[in-house]
Amino acid sequence: MINNLSKVRKIVNLLIQLAIFIVTCVFIYHQVFQKTDLPGLLHTLEKDFMKPAFQKGILVVFFMMFVNWGLEAYKWKYLIGKVERVSFLQAFQAVLTGISISSFIPNRVGEFFGRVYILKSASRIESILITVVGSMSQLLITVLAGSLALLIFIPHYLPAAGFSQGYLYYSLITLVLALDLLLLGMFFKLSFLTTLKERLLQNGLKGMQKFFRVFAFYRNREMATVMMLSLARYLVFSSQFYLLLILLEVRIPYLNALVLIALIYFIMAIIPTIALTELGIRGSVALYVFGLYFGQLFPTTEAYSVGIFAASTLLWMINLGIPAVVGTIFVFRLQFFRKPID
Repeated sequence: MINNLSKVRKIVNLLIQLAIFIVTCVFIYHQVFQKTDLPGLLHTLEKDFMKPAFQKGILVVFFMMFVNWGLEAYKWKYLIGKVERVSFLQAFQAVLTGISISSFIPNRVGEFFGRVYILKSASRIESILITVVGSMSQLLITVLAGSLALLIFIPHYLPAAGFSQGYLYYSLITLVLALDLLLLGMFFKLSFLTTLKERLLQNGLKGMQKFFRVFAFYRNREMATVMMLSLARYLVFSSQFYLLLILLEVRIPYLNALVLIALIYFIMAIIPTIALTELGIRGSVALYVFGLYFGQLFPTTEAYSVGIFAASTLLWMINLGIPAVVGTIFVFRLQFFRKPID
């Protein structure tokens, strides 16, 4: 009976792995080859690809992709070490697997499940909550940078807005800074959730209480380390975007670009999306935000539109598309059943 159950579990586990693999491949193919004019984009960039400077720059962007996800893997390894020790290679594979699964699940929720099902013994619920802590740190950096960029963006690029100056604008500054400080304080005091859950769950679902202890695992110094790793990641993929813009002859000062890029990521963070549909949405958001900047300098932005959209598309393909494809290989290492099942 036990052997039969074990065989059934193996078969079901394999079927789930195959289903994830097929769905991921279909989504990637549909997004890249049907929703995006990839041949047209490649034709547009044909002359650029022949330039030695462009080729070297693209190699740098590719290298930065490994740095980007390497930092994320190290951050997850650092966090998950509280419940199970994993090697950096295992963490990197888990991150790539999470990217694959999140390619067809809204707001990259699949990253949580793609990572924890690689773990051998740790509680999966605790592991998901720990993974959420890492995602919260990255989201917090995006929100902090984007909100500050918004304060710079409004008076410089939206002077016609009624609240770009005066009391309304200063009130907005006060509100944004207060919310940013509140979010920072809540992140560094996640242990308050441990107390909160005791009050919320004291009359029911008491079995869930033990899982909330993960929020008390980390000291302020450890949370600061996680934030620094998230900031390093943010600077890496923001710099990738800027480098691609320069390679595609979209000339813009670095500090100005950081403000605009921060605003783009901020908008993307608050728009519910599926990772693969981000390709079109990100391109549209980038064109709009950069259009406001270039619209003040030139009567038309058409000359820059191709470069901006191409940079956004290439960045998505390098940072998400390729890792998602590679991550499908590691999908077959996921174990959805184990003894004991938690």
